[in-house]
Amino acid sequence: MTRKILLLCGDYGEDYETMVPFQAMLAVGYTVHAVCPDKKAGDYVMTSIHDFEGAQTYSEKPGHRFALNANFDDVVVDKYDGLLLPGGRGPEYLRLNKRVIAIVKEFGDAGKPIAAVCHGAQILAAVPGLIKGRRISAYPACQPEVELAGAEYADIAIDAAVTDGPFVTSPAWPAHPAWLQQFFALLGTKITH
Repeated sequence: MTRKILLLCGDYGEDYETMVPFQAMLAVGYTVHAVCPDKKAGDYVMTSIHDFEGAQTYSEKPGHRFALNANFDDVVVDKYDGLLLPGGRGPEYLRLNKRVIAIVKEFGDAGKPIAAVCHGAQILAAVPGLIKGRRISAYPACQPEVELAGAEYADIAIDAAVTDGPFVTSPAWPAHPAWLQQFFALLGTKITH
């Protein structure tokens, strides 16, 4: 039986943080449903590319049109083995959607693996009690939100990730190798070479 992952994405989510996990999960045999509120399969979200170029924060450039392959309104959490939350600006508005919050809460209540990168932690922090007492990484600008949600902010290297219970989090896309390895481990996927 094919395992399924839900990818909650939104307009101006970070391009690498949307596309790379989507493609990596497909490459190892998962079915990945990419959804966005108020959009259907065949619609797309616009992505943005964030880069670290020596300024005090990241720069932002236009990304790609990322095609959605499932309907947000059809999401049934019981059908999925894990949840992916990309970063970028998408989480700013996704966390305002009551159904997004309900979906993430259901994953949390079920103890299913949840991987959030960069600003994806804004969604985790918006679910009351979800990350309380956990060690959670995120883009450094999200540290106050992580701490206000009762979690310990994991101040780790930009290419590192941290696992605490069902949560795998990292500060930004340079952590993809560590973040995805840890997410695969939580899902019980072993990659041998």
